Amino acid sequence: MDIDNTEPCYGIGVVARMLGVQTHTLRYYEKIGIIEPYRSRGNVRLYSKRDIIQLHRAKTLMDDLGVNLAGVEVILRMAQQMTELQCRLAELEIELERLGRESD
Repeated sequence: MDIDNTEPCYGIGVVARMLGVQTHTLRYYEKIGIIEPYRSRGNVRLYSKRDIIQLHRAKTLMDDLGVNLAGVEVILRMAQQMTELQCRLAELEIELERLGRESD
């Protein structure tokens, strides 16, 4: 059984070890808006595979490219907006195709 990329299933300690960062770093990233992990009823942070990928991107931008946290936030937000726009464009292309078929 494969876990959905959006399924919150990793605790903060596990994610910190996976990324090679401290748990307080992940809390700080949440505080400044780099990531927003799911919170359980007991207020425990749970991260999904998608969250981990986002955090890895942020870490790569900082460690490998020297981008500061403000720049990382802007880059990740712009990447998210581009993804949303691409999805919307695909929806509009399908709708346009459907309307073209109906007019024939």
